[in-house]
Amino acid sequence: MSKERSTADPGKAPDPEERGPSVDLSRRNFLRLGALAGAGAPLAGLLHPGAAAGAEVPTYEAAGEFEETTVAEMLAGMESGDVSSADLVAFYLDRIARLDQGGPNVNSILEVNPQARGLARSRDAERRAGNLRGALHGIPVVVKDNIDTRDQMQTTAGSLALVGVPALQDATVARKLKQAGAIILGKANLSEWANFRGFNSTSGWSGRGQQTKNPYVLDRNPCGSSSGSAAAVSANFAAAALGTETDGSIVCPSHANGVVGIKPTVGLTSRAGVIPIAHTQDTVGPHGRTVADAAAILGVLTGVDPRDPATNRSAGHFHTDYTQFLDPDGLAGARIGVFREGVTGYSAETDAVFEEALAAMADAGAVLVDPADVPTILELFADLAELIVLVWEFKRDLNAYLATRTGVPVHNMADVIDFNIAHAAVELKWFGQEWFELAEAEIFSEQEYLEAVERGPRLAGPEGIDAVIAEHGLDALVSPTGAPAWPTDLINGDHFLGASSTAAAMAGYPLLNVTAGFTFGLPVGISFMGGAFSEPTLIKLASGFEHVTQARQAPKFLPTLKLPTRNDPTAPVRAASRAFPARRLELMAERLTPRQRRLLRLI
Repeated sequence: MSKERSTADPGKAPDPEERGPSVDLSRRNFLRLGALAGAGAPLAGLLHPGAAAGAEVPTYEAAGEFEETTVAEMLAGMESGDVSSADLVAFYLDRIARLDQGGPNVNSILEVNPQARGLARSRDAERRAGNLRGALHGIPVVVKDNIDTRDQMQTTAGSLALVGVPALQDATVARKLKQAGAIILGKANLSEWANFRGFNSTSGWSGRGQQTKNPYVLDRNPCGSSSGSAAAVSANFAAAALGTETDGSIVCPSHANGVVGIKPTVGLTSRAGVIPIAHTQDTVGPHGRTVADAAAILGVLTGVDPRDPATNRSAGHFHTDYTQFLDPDGLAGARIGVFREGVTGYSAETDAVFEEALAAMADAGAVLVDPADVPTILELFADLAELIVLVWEFKRDLNAYLATRTGVPVHNMADVIDFNIAHAAVELKWFGQEWFELAEAEIFSEQEYLEAVERGPRLAGPEGIDAVIAEHGLDALVSPTGAPAWPTDLINGDHFLGASSTAAAMAGYPLLNVTAGFTFGLPVGISFMGGAFSEPTLIKLASGFEHVTQARQAPKFLPTLKLPTRNDPTAPVRAASRAFPARRLELMAERLTPRQRRLLRLI
């Protein structure tokens, strides 16, 4: 087979990264492409090999040499010569084989980069020669499978409709990772099309990859569309990962999988080369096991990008090193507003962890303003603005992205709808494609869109988050991120109870999730939120909270949750949560229709 020629010095071994998409594919990808080559070919051979249902969970050893090792510790080890990038890549690839594709079969990684070992050797050689590319030199990361990478890996958003020739150009965030010296170890599974395909979707499921599991309790859901990214980081299959969020899909997987997730201000990181939902709310951000790890990744992603006009607004507001804002005493003297209305009261377990987190903040010197509710939150929940914006932009943004891809079976949204119908036995087995059909049908007028795209961000931002922060002189708001992970249910879809991501999503403002505690062995996170480009403040506060609570626990891949019996004296006692006024429930019941509730699908 022929390969693309490198333009590197002919006397120097070519960097594997210089090779873009080529015909020298792994056997796994080759079989996938071959199966798609013929029209009407069966798609069963394209399914993720770890997708077999009912597989028995064997006994295995979960711990490893670099388990829970931080990015800073990896960099220090490589600098001292005690560890190499090749060592790290070998560890993660072995762990993926044993625990993701085998053993408990977490199923968070769609495919590994066949060039990863060669890239690691190249980074080690560069380090020995004193040529460091950047702040992540030699660090293995994974990226969500809606982020283009110019290599031998697919970019599909989890859909079989996009399996074919790999992307011809890196997404800007992928290029920045490579420029910083990071090794893209693989592609993470996700909720297909970033969870914006059908009303009754199951988070973590894709036609290409099937179901990702929660590494804490395998029959529990990993939440949100960036499920594979968060699960992979939590399970120690990579040092860190990239996810994307439109409303909840970085922070909810981070919460459910016990890791840190930063959903940046829209425009802080580029979306160029990322399969979209809607440019008004889409953003790309990191998952890490610590605030420091997530901050280290965020810093290499920022900067104005000509390929994404939204990044122009970040000029003068972005930093290339967010680790400078880490502060173990970050809570001391901070004024933090407690956001309750509309985002608490749906889970007694979540509320109990939240109250304990608030007590820890107060003990660490934070001044809590309680409550400090977003004044427009119930209006936001009742308004169709977010739904109108997402549905209107989805078709246009997706068609624009698909125009950049060649050698795949679809060219526009209508093609995707037809592809799914033609392959319904695989793609539509568990839920439909109502969001695609609504977007393609253009059920809203341009005037409705123009009014919504002005109204929603205004209510959420200047009249919402900004207003409450200004009223009380706050550094940030804090709220519970979501309920403990529910049992995965492919038949009925997600059992979603509540979340606090919508106001920040509609405003385009940042969120930072950090683990606050555990209930019945499942992690529960809290979200710090602030105004546009307030990431430095959120990192300071979250790192201070992380320092005083040390809540993160490595997952143990339990097959199922063993709930205590009714009379078990060792059963945990449910703590009483703060009363949720009946009038708030009445208002929410009056204003939220079933159709609007469907929007809160963690896209």
